[in-house]
Amino acid sequence: MENETEKKTIDHLLPSSILLSALIIAGAWIYTAEMKNSSAPEKVVRTELEEKVLPSEGVILPVTWGDLGAKLVSAGAIDADKFKAIYDQRDAFTEEYKNLLIGQNDEKLKITEENAGYLLNLFWALGLANKNPILDSGEMMNRAYGGAQNFASTAGWTIAEGNPMDHYSRHIFFALTSAEQALIDKVSRGIYRPCCDNSTHFPDCNHGMAMLGLLELMASQGVGEEDMWRTALTVNSFWFPNEYLTIATYMKNKEVDWKNVNPQEILGINYSSASGYAKIASQIVQPRGERGGNGCGVDTGETVAPQREQSDCGI
Repeated sequence: MENETEKKTIDHLLPSSILLSALIIAGAWIYTAEMKNSSAPEKVVRTELEEKVLPSEGVILPVTWGDLGAKLVSAGAIDADKFKAIYDQRDAFTEEYKNLLIGQNDEKLKITEENAGYLLNLFWALGLANKNPILDSGEMMNRAYGGAQNFASTAGWTIAEGNPMDHYSRHIFFALTSAEQALIDKVSRGIYRPCCDNSTHFPDCNHGMAMLGLLELMASQGVGEEDMWRTALTVNSFWFPNEYLTIATYMKNKEVDWKNVNPQEILGINYSSASGYAKIASQIVQPRGERGGNGCGVDTGETVAPQREQSDCGI
């Protein structure tokens, strides 16, 4: 009976897992969409709903980054030269990006449409490298998948020094109390992402691993559970703009304003998982236009092709 239960669990999760063979072919997935023309940006008229879900001025997150970038570089979890080269090829390595990578940042982080992908990469590195029981004994270590090295969140992190598994749950960037770890464990089980049907507790893609890193950062700085849910919804919205604008439209049709939604409910499997989102999307007319999002590889800062299916996390 136990074996049958385990098989059913594996059958449910395996389709969303990314196997190493595909990742080797893909390497660091560099988006091939057209680059934004920074010299003559197209003026976009934003709707009221877009402004609510993705504020043009960005959103202040309840955490400071400090010198975590420099620590990740020092530990080898980020190869600074490889990381910088991704942005240098488009002359897009800004002072903000440089400071986050190797400097000291004592102000609260702000996420915007412009830097969402960059923060995704930083949080990804943090989630991958920081020592945590979720990585050591959670779903990532299920032997049925052949090892934690077989996922997009691990083999896909091609900008570390050496093998990414050399850094998997290997470094301690901050000590977490048992209460903080329990909070991370609880919240991570309730945060889904529209690219698959797994929660953050099973961070098999970059979005999941990055969210785990953000949860760890928030817990280490005393952020409470309510603010964790709210922040996670904000960040997921910037990483998956099309999906959350669709969900916001669905809620608006139910006469629920976006500012009044329950973040825990929206982040749950019925809304934020790939299957849950598909059911929501099938019930409404899609919002006007398509916005770029952050795919399941190393984010280069380029615009994701508008017609790319954001829910497809495979290579």
